[in-house]
Amino acid sequence: MKLLSIILCFLVLATTPTLAATLSGKVVAVEDGDTLTVLTPDKQQVKVRLVEIDAPEKDQPYGQKSKQSLSDMVFGKEVRVEWNKTDKYKRTLGRIFVGDLDVNLQQVKNGAAWAYTQYLTDDRIQAAETEARNTKAGLWALQADQIMPPWEWRQGKPAHNSTNDNNLQPLGCGDKTKCKQMRNCDEAKFYLTVCNLQRIDGDRDGIPCEALCRR
Repeated sequence: MKLLSIILCFLVLATTPTLAATLSGKVVAVEDGDTLTVLTPDKQQVKVRLVEIDAPEKDQPYGQKSKQSLSDMVFGKEVRVEWNKTDKYKRTLGRIFVGDLDVNLQQVKNGAAWAYTQYLTDDRIQAAETEARNTKAGLWALQADQIMPPWEWRQGKPAHNSTNDNNLQPLGCGDKTKCKQMRNCDEAKFYLTVCNLQRIDGDRDGIPCEALCRR
């Protein structure tokens, strides 16, 4: 009986989700569209990277406007940060709230950030990106050759109009119209987000060609 109790206790602990910690304070700096600094009541400065979103880099098209969008929501305001870990740069990874406003989600609704699909757990963020894209909010109103996911920009990848890529026409979109014509998920995402080929996202969840992109 004692052994059974120990086993049951272990199972409960093993299946209990990690609870997020919470910190609060005033935002004293905004670095870019997804990074800010909070000054806590005990005068500690905490750099916070907003989770599940990825904003354009400062030197990327719409980078400065993305930063301004975040600043308008949080700078000089008291915020609550829900977090559970730090990254390799010692930034706290968290979700920012001003009162009831979910700042991470709002940045995407404003068209000031992308859903960071590699780390995404909240389906609302992907839905917000899809809506922002469909309504041409924020960065989605840029000309097609200026729209590039920040994670690609940071890797120093050539622009999508590279003449070395036989699967994309120079300076624009190719003539592909079906998922079976796509070489990989990245190409499918390009056709959806830049070329606005909505037919490859049949369920309108922001993820094109799911046989490719959900592998």
